Amino acid sequence: MRNVFTPNGLLWILQVFLALFFGLASGAPKLLVPTDALPLPIPLPQAFVWFIGTCEVLGALGLLLPGLTRVQPRLTTIAALCLAALTVCAAIYQLLAQQPANAVFALAIGALAAFVAYGRTRLAPLSASALTVAATPIGP
Repeated sequence: MRNVFTPNGLLWILQVFLALFFGLASGAPKLLVPTDALPLPIPLPQAFVWFIGTCEVLGALGLLLPGLTRVQPRLTTIAALCLAALTVCAAIYQLLAQQPANAVFALAIGALAAFVAYGRTRLAPLSASALTVAATPIGP
């Protein structure tokens, strides 16, 4: 059994967590639920909420797809950086709505996304050879 607690394994755990958060918990409701039903402290236009939801879902896919396919490995870093920037905007929105606890949560999620970007460039970059090894079946 391979050790999951390598830098690469820990980054993958974090990427899956962030992808589930941004794709299912944050992005999907913005795309599927009417804006009136969302708990938005400051009302936003429906088109803008759809844009934010689309960015979150695409960012979630960008965190996972480079490792599952042979697309450009830098896509993970770009997606993580864009999601980190999006969470800074979310924190500003929460501060304007007088909700500092939500702003801190958004910044914490953004810090995790920024750590994924850093980790994929410095600690455990996704290279073509690493993707080949990851896609190789294990067993007899």
